[in-house]
Amino acid sequence: MRRNFVMLGALLLMILLWSPGQAIAADPIPGIELNIGNGEGSTGASSTVTLILLITILSLAPSILVLMTSFTRIVIVLGFVRTALGTQQMPPNQVLIGLALFLTLFVMSPTISQMNQTAVQPYLKGEINQTEALDKAALPLKQFMMAQTREKDLMLFLNYSKAEKPTGVQDTPLTALLPAFAISELKSAFQMGFMIFIPFLVIDMIVASTLMSMGMMMLPPVMISLPFKILLFVLVDGWYLVVKSLLLSFHPPV
Repeated sequence: MRRNFVMLGALLLMILLWSPGQAIAADPIPGIELNIGNGEGSTGASSTVTLILLITILSLAPSILVLMTSFTRIVIVLGFVRTALGTQQMPPNQVLIGLALFLTLFVMSPTISQMNQTAVQPYLKGEINQTEALDKAALPLKQFMMAQTREKDLMLFLNYSKAEKPTGVQDTPLTALLPAFAISELKSAFQMGFMIFIPFLVIDMIVASTLMSMGMMMLPPVMISLPFKILLFVLVDGWYLVVKSLLLSFHPPV
């Protein structure tokens, strides 16, 4: 069998060496031409750079959503709720992230509307250029982040970069405001998560002590406490209270 494969390979090699020119002439390799821009000088180059910048912004959109909006606090608090209940994967991640996205859109809708009125629409009408549009769009976002950022966190990054203390929101650099806003959101989310854990922790302690007093050492307390925690959460309308607390925690920008 092996000898037959060797003979077949030798035969194919002889055929290719016998008529290389004919094989190339019969199946020519197609040419590929790549043009970037429209070939009209600076206009084509400008369009290409604009397209590259747009693709870059779209690739960074998830990071912008997570770090510059209310998404971080909302999704962490919802995760704490699920952990405190002890329901493992209920609600699933897709439901929690979807709810967090829509709540983020609701919280950020005034800021988005202001950005649209002051930056996007004037730019589309040709009243302002790209630089002015970016400056005007960044101002409402800075106002939102500044309202949720602790001064201690902001001064941490300003002092580290040896920058002067800004006189207003517009003068605050995004390089310092963005990480300060992120760690402020993390602290607020963990504070809310701690308050959510307390009632469920009390239920776990009561159930565990009751089982120990009855001598049921081999019965996992989680199996008994989980129905009671779900019942308590439903009776007090827990999702309404959690979402209400989240919405009230985002006070309007100054």
